[in-house]
Amino acid sequence: MLCLRGRVSSFSHLAAAVAGLRSSSSSSSSSPPASSSSSASSSWRQPASPPRSSSPKHVRLLAHSAANNMAEEAKKLAAHAAVDNHVQNNQVVGVGSGSTIVYAVDRLAERVRQEKLNIVCVPTSFQARQLILQHSLTLSDLDRHPELDVAIDGADEVDADLTLIKGGGGCLTQEKIVAGCAKHFVVIADFRKDSKSLGEQWKKGVPIEVIPMAYVPVSRAIVKCFGGEVNLRMAVSKAGPVVTDNSNFLLDWKFERAHNWKEVNTAIKMIPGVVDTGLFVGMAERAYFGMEDGSVQVRDPPVN
Repeated sequence: MLCLRGRVSSFSHLAAAVAGLRSSSSSSSSSPPASSSSSASSSWRQPASPPRSSSPKHVRLLAHSAANNMAEEAKKLAAHAAVDNHVQNNQVVGVGSGSTIVYAVDRLAERVRQEKLNIVCVPTSFQARQLILQHSLTLSDLDRHPELDVAIDGADEVDADLTLIKGGGGCLTQEKIVAGCAKHFVVIADFRKDSKSLGEQWKKGVPIEVIPMAYVPVSRAIVKCFGGEVNLRMAVSKAGPVVTDNSNFLLDWKFERAHNWKEVNTAIKMIPGVVDTGLFVGMAERAYFGMEDGSVQVRDPPVN
């Protein structure tokens, strides 16, 4: 595994801030109250306010915020490394979906402006399409560019074999189509998505896109064949289920044990009503992980 060094100063400041707050909280709670004066005074004075201490809840919130900032910086490092190492002039680039891809499109647009690159972008979702347009990049599709030079996308989890779980954002089918049309498929993620085996970090299961009328029989068939639990993904800001860009439903299969993911992926796709699964097996040729210390780790699939 390769390791690319990055900037760590922001992480150090965040850690120092959290440590300082924890120290001040403990010291203020342990110091005794000041004794009152025995002599009375004829003039009334506003009593001094006690020193304000950071509550445990406030410290936890700050620590959570610092962790989120660290993860966002890690996403940015991985995205920039992938764009810098894999995108060249006169290429057609598949643009993935999700929070990490935002940083990749930022970097891609920056390079297009600075280096005057001729780049054509093919999106994997409505979100990706909007990112491409917002950055004034050249938008295309698979009708006009059915073969891509490289596709860059995020992942919900990556195991030691570069098998991926994708689809937490609901775009798995178009993401898999675009990745399959690319000569090179590169994954970008932060340190939280790195696992030895699928299911270690990502606890929401494998997303599966299904035709709406088939979600009940598909759910039953998956549980019968592979065990675990299958849930229809429900929307947050609308009543009813999540609807994909393809007007389908999403199931989330929470598996109970490790499987032969190539066999499982094939078997599930053979169930009538299944559009595709969030298992990406043997597709990624390299993964970039932004790490907590500001470095970027690069992983290639094992050589069999």
